[in-house]
Amino acid sequence: MDGSRTRIALADDDVLLREGLASLLERSGFEIVGQAGDAPELLALVRQGRPDLVVIDIRMPPHHTTEGLDAAWAIREEFPETGILLLSAHIEVEQAMELLAAGRRVGYLLKSRVTSVTDFVETIERIVRGGAVVDPSLVQELIAARRRNDPLELLTEREREVLALMAEGRSNAGIAHQLWITEGTVEKHMHSILSRMQLPEAEDDHRRVLAVLTFLKAR
Repeated sequence: MDGSRTRIALADDDVLLREGLASLLERSGFEIVGQAGDAPELLALVRQGRPDLVVIDIRMPPHHTTEGLDAAWAIREEFPETGILLLSAHIEVEQAMELLAAGRRVGYLLKSRVTSVTDFVETIERIVRGGAVVDPSLVQELIAARRRNDPLELLTEREREVLALMAEGRSNAGIAHQLWITEGTVEKHMHSILSRMQLPEAEDDHRRVLAVLTFLKAR
């Protein structure tokens, strides 16, 4: 990225929400290259405007099922360097899992959970820089739904806390700060988690997100 403003495209059939989000992002220093109310309009916008990131509602016309997610896949295949933020009122983690598991320049937030403009802006900036962000409530939803046969039962309470923060895309330093422990302790917990998951260790934050999502996907 150069010194120019981050360019964003918005896709949501709720025009009031879309306009409000556009105004908020512009005031935060981003450039809005365009808005779309459905998937075909979004794809045309991305091909023409080449944004750095797209914010997409998963459910859009005409059927309000996974049109937005399908568009996200098309964008990822055609423009792999374009960041994608799924911003939805619905929990659709199972459908979005494969896209999220790419672990790079991708995120998924629930609209109802966005309560801080500062945090939302930081999330966008993190995705544009190559990170991955998953709303903690989505991770907890999967954990609750699969608790009966969930391999998380093998983890200690502290390891589960580290795992949840890993799923948010936090670095070792970020996890240590959040849990009031040392980075060395975080590394030990991570080693244990990855060993139980039978996945190789890696220092890359994005690889850790992939490990978390892959683990949660396992039945």
